[in-house]
Amino acid sequence: MAIVEADREGDAAWAKGFRDLDRILRGELTRLPALRDGEVPVAPGRLTWVVVGLCMAYGACMGTFSLLSPQGPGLMQVVASMVKVPLLFYLTLVVTLPSLYVLNALMGSRLSFGSVFRLLSASLGVNVAVLASMGPIVAFFSACTTSYPFMVLLNVAVFATAGFLALGFLLQTLQRLSIARTLTIATDLAADDEAPGAIHPLTDQYAGRRVRAIFRVWMVLFGLVGAQMGWVLRPFIGDPSRPFAWFRPRQSNFFEAVLHALSAVFS
Repeated sequence: MAIVEADREGDAAWAKGFRDLDRILRGELTRLPALRDGEVPVAPGRLTWVVVGLCMAYGACMGTFSLLSPQGPGLMQVVASMVKVPLLFYLTLVVTLPSLYVLNALMGSRLSFGSVFRLLSASLGVNVAVLASMGPIVAFFSACTTSYPFMVLLNVAVFATAGFLALGFLLQTLQRLSIARTLTIATDLAADDEAPGAIHPLTDQYAGRRVRAIFRVWMVLFGLVGAQMGWVLRPFIGDPSRPFAWFRPRQSNFFEAVLHALSAVFS
């Protein structure tokens, strides 16, 4: 009986997590009335279930290339990628979150650690939602090409696109948090059927420019750390010319590898 109830609680967490993510993407949880308490009204715990699930889904799409390659690492690469993509995001977050909170506090932001973590959880949800939505495209090209460098560049482009959209969401939500603290929310605004979407810009008059600058710098730092973290955790796609391995020896760096992939594609 206890096992059944635990399963139901797990199912409820998944369902609520997906519902929260859907409301984030639609902009419902980042409208001014929803932010009146000074934080994004999401539960990071249940949103984590969804983030991990979507990361695993994209990881499976990344590993499709090796699965379809005659000489590729095969199914084990798919499994490895499904494990590594969630690790990539959360290890990067663990490495960079302390610096964000300290810089945020030094700049005089009123965001508490809990508020920052909720905001980052929502932004991470947007990031992996975009990522997972492009997974079928990655799987399609995996079935259409035998070029490993091309697949590397395609995945880099997909991660970059998802990251830029998540950055837009984060900055716009910061702006709205600043406005929500400054303005008195009118009753007709709460009932506005034409409220903007999640990354649609509002007026810049009340934005905390210094705090947003800190978050911009941090997002660049998050991207750089994430890129190198991906290099440390490689392989994700699976080079058909090499046997399967959970990790490769430390050598070179992410950016040099991208340059090599570019030269291989256009040579």
